[in-house]
Amino acid sequence: MKNNIVFKISILLVVPVFIYAESLQSLIEYANGKNQLIVSSKLLQISKSKELEAQKSAYYPTIDVGLLYQRLDDRSPFMPGDIYSGYAKVGFDIYDGGRKSSLVEQKNHELKSSKYETLAMKKNLSLQIVQDFYNIKNLEASLMAFKEAEKSLDTQLNRVKKFYEVKVATQDDVDRLQSAYDTNIYDIESIKFKIVSLKYSLSLKVTKDIDLLDDSSFKKFTQEDEKFYDFMDSTKSLMAQIDSVKSAAESIDSIYYPNIKLEDTYSLYGYDRTDLLHPEGPDSQNKIILSLNMRLFDKGAVKNTQQVMMINSQAMAQQVAYKNNEQVMQYDLSKHRIQTSKLKIKSALSALVAATSAFKTVEKKYNVGLVDNVAYLDALTVQTRAKALYTKSLNDLEVAYAMYYYYSGKNLEEFLQ
Repeated sequence: MKNNIVFKISILLVVPVFIYAESLQSLIEYANGKNQLIVSSKLLQISKSKELEAQKSAYYPTIDVGLLYQRLDDRSPFMPGDIYSGYAKVGFDIYDGGRKSSLVEQKNHELKSSKYETLAMKKNLSLQIVQDFYNIKNLEASLMAFKEAEKSLDTQLNRVKKFYEVKVATQDDVDRLQSAYDTNIYDIESIKFKIVSLKYSLSLKVTKDIDLLDDSSFKKFTQEDEKFYDFMDSTKSLMAQIDSVKSAAESIDSIYYPNIKLEDTYSLYGYDRTDLLHPEGPDSQNKIILSLNMRLFDKGAVKNTQQVMMINSQAMAQQVAYKNNEQVMQYDLSKHRIQTSKLKIKSALSALVAATSAFKTVEKKYNVGLVDNVAYLDALTVQTRAKALYTKSLNDLEVAYAMYYYYSGKNLEEFLQ
């Protein structure tokens, strides 16, 4: 019965770890929906969508209504003292030189650019979260290695102190171990602070508190599975901006084309304070205006504005070319990073096996007095670093895959397992 109670308590203590441990995929998905910068970008995207809808509405006729009241205290000849009027006016652009269509295209390209900008921000945030996640994992592995070293140092320190009490060990033996123990504690506290700092940084990106992190990894690929990259969303956004600038340049060129507009205004009138010298006017009137406007001369003002826009688009085109070259470079480099990380894992594992074996041998010899504490401490230091380095090499491989998928233009969360 007692054993059952202990087992149940143990389960209750362990279960929360599994409940509250955050996976990398859950962190990325949560951040994509809650991060304030992402939310801000989405709102800007909605505003661009509304601008596009507003611009499309320009194709429809306009209808205006109004009221007028005019009073002349000193009545003018042949004019009533009071005039009441209500009117409705319908206006329609018959031809505008392509201005509206160009502006619609401009707003459409701006919306595309905004969408790609949001996607680029999400992917960039995802990569930052991945880097923070595995940096924390590296530090946690180092912390575990140093805590294991702390246990070993504590055991040996207590052992040597007992030997010192019976005059079998010297004060120098005790001091060396004490120094190593205290230095190890210093390293532990430093690592703890780094972990806390990184968790705060990760919390800011994800927009919720971070406590425990679950193990996560990326899907691995072979050369047969490898597919060429897609343009990054930041590049696509810039390309859409170029199209937007070109459409804006086309819209202002419409001023050199005939602009034909039709307006029909229907008015109703009422009068007061009238007589023979101040007669009433018509009860109603319908007025139709057909107007044509065309710019003949402006000393190149519009052309110069167009040239400025086109130069800006050419400048952005150079940025696109640079971004493409940079992506190709980073894409190729990411494949090399993966291969290098795999080789590092092999080396780190070999080093860990050798360091662990060497430490066990030195520890046994130290316990029976065949080697001094210098050899023991060196072996312990090498083993501690080898443990941390091996875990780091595993995590570096995951980051390498993340960077490969990032520079392939993919969504990182789709490749997590």
